[in-house]
Amino acid sequence: MSLDTAIFAGGCFWCMVEPFDTFPGIKSVVSGYTGGHLANPTYEQVCAGNTGHTEAVKITFDPDVVSYDELVTIYWYQTDPTDALGQFQDRGDSYRPVIYVNSPEQRAVAEKSRTALQASGEFGDAQIVTRIEDAQPFYPAEDYHQDFYKKNPFRYAIEEQGGRAQFKRTHWQS
Repeated sequence: MSLDTAIFAGGCFWCMVEPFDTFPGIKSVVSGYTGGHLANPTYEQVCAGNTGHTEAVKITFDPDVVSYDELVTIYWYQTDPTDALGQFQDRGDSYRPVIYVNSPEQRAVAEKSRTALQASGEFGDAQIVTRIEDAQPFYPAEDYHQDFYKKNPFRYAIEEQGGRAQFKRTHWQS
């Protein structure tokens, strides 16, 4: 079995784990930080806004079971691709939406998917602003951030009610 990885940033990483973690073919989903200039940043450093990192999830998957294209589609369903300044109640650079690609093939899939989403008219005249960038070093977050939705279901539910759940119902019901 040959595994691959995908890295997505879409606001708070707590809210990005569960949608992927429960999908067939996913071997692991790790919360962490990427896209910045400081090695091994801490949560406090990233939250301070001086490291350039985004909160992201690194997904290890079996491409024979789930394709990268399917993962990108799941990603769109978790985010507001028209908001470059954060996601829902999570504001700031560390919450910006980014698809980090690790190969020319992933870039082609992500760009094609972004173009199709823009052409779909789902968001009217609003531009799809989610960036597609080359993958950079990924640093796993502290243990208490891992599998947050399982460890802290009540707090996770509160986070989901910060606008993400309503947005998903409005735009991705079907």
